[in-house]
Amino acid sequence: MARTLEGKRALVTGGDQGIGRGIALRLATEGADVSIVYRTNRDGAQEVIGEIERIGRRALAIQADVGRVADTERLISESIAHFTNLDILVNNAGVEKNAPFWEVSEKDYDLVLNVNLKGLFFVTQAAVRRWMSARQGGKIINISSVHDELPFPRFAPYCASKGGVKTLTRNLAIELAPLGITVNSVAPGAIKTPINRALFENRDKLDAVVKNIPLHRVGEAADVAAAVSFLASSDADYITGASIVVDGGLMWNYQEQ
Repeated sequence: MARTLEGKRALVTGGDQGIGRGIALRLATEGADVSIVYRTNRDGAQEVIGEIERIGRRALAIQADVGRVADTERLISESIAHFTNLDILVNNAGVEKNAPFWEVSEKDYDLVLNVNLKGLFFVTQAAVRRWMSARQGGKIINISSVHDELPFPRFAPYCASKGGVKTLTRNLAIELAPLGITVNSVAPGAIKTPINRALFENRDKLDAVVKNIPLHRVGEAADVAAAVSFLASSDADYITGASIVVDGGLMWNYQEQ
């Protein structure tokens, strides 16, 4: 069976754990060489690199803080220098802070918006500039959230950042289409990842979430990765400005507890 991304070069921000790890491994399984970007989790990044290499693809780990514009330029340059090109960019890096709106600090607000929205903006800009210079197209997949639409009390900065991702995705899809660049997003619901560890350690809260999911289970990183793999493939060449919701039906069945 042919692999859908054979010979492609991909970069996944936040690829050292959780959804990013699942995406990186799925892209490698489909034939892509993969750069992963991590901020502090070097051990996790090295584990993912080893897994990709065991699949039989080339891999590179890049330490960077996507919230710093200088780092966004560097990580794109390092990935292209290593693999000679870049075909697929997955903006996955994300953080959240749990606090009532009236207690959110400027520091926490800046952290969430810098990583989730500013970082995505400038990583994408760096990649697009390289593609324009090389006169080539590319594929951009942004990892948003059901909370780009669905209210999430105590996570106001996170919701603001993901709402920004959704609108930015649509705007860039129109602006970059003449350049042969597609821009889409994937909006996960409740996914079993390290960022949600507290939820999965609280049986009562987890049961309440699952009751809101028509498919009666939380998602896995592989569920999100499958959607990303499709959008990165030639099967999605005529899709841009779209958002694929991967939530088991949660968004249309959700009731705040």
